[in-house]
Amino acid sequence: MEDTDEVLMARMAGGDESALETLHGRYATYLYGLGRRMLRQQDDIEVCVQDAFFNAWKAAGRFDPGRASVKTWLVTIAHNRMLQALRDRPDVGLSLEEWDAPTAAPDRIEQVIAQRAVDILGEPEKTLVVLAFYQGFSHSELSERTNIPLGSVKTYLRRALSQMRVFLETPTSTLSDANAAQGGGPHDA
Repeated sequence: MEDTDEVLMARMAGGDESALETLHGRYATYLYGLGRRMLRQQDDIEVCVQDAFFNAWKAAGRFDPGRASVKTWLVTIAHNRMLQALRDRPDVGLSLEEWDAPTAAPDRIEQVIAQRAVDILGEPEKTLVVLAFYQGFSHSELSERTNIPLGSVKTYLRRALSQMRVFLETPTSTLSDANAAQGGGPHDA
């Protein structure tokens, strides 16, 4: 039978390194996911997650299960470390040449395929996808804006992404539609 997180914390407070290893195995992937969303730079993520577990090791004796779960406590430590990493990053701007350099035009075929995938959706899925992915609204903001319960917003978005994935994985429904939308075809020269 596996030890609970709280038992592992007590063992860790007593200097048991295997308890730290077990907690690392349980939560490192989750903390790496948090780091990817916050930092996006692999080196920074690895350092912050390692520091978070080191700080948890040092502070294990102060852990209070009455205030937070072990997972919440670890996430808080990692989140604070990642915020510090963001604050410590140099404020580097782009040189005028980099800022003014031409960028590659977006791939029109990919845009058409993406739009076709959105167009297959019914309502309210289509509206929610547009608001979430093109305008950046969070799930809770979508719920407030559309008066749809938060759980339903999440269900609609999951369903929409599943439908879009099926559409995009069907080769004949995407490329031929995209070519037709651009006015091209296999017989055009």
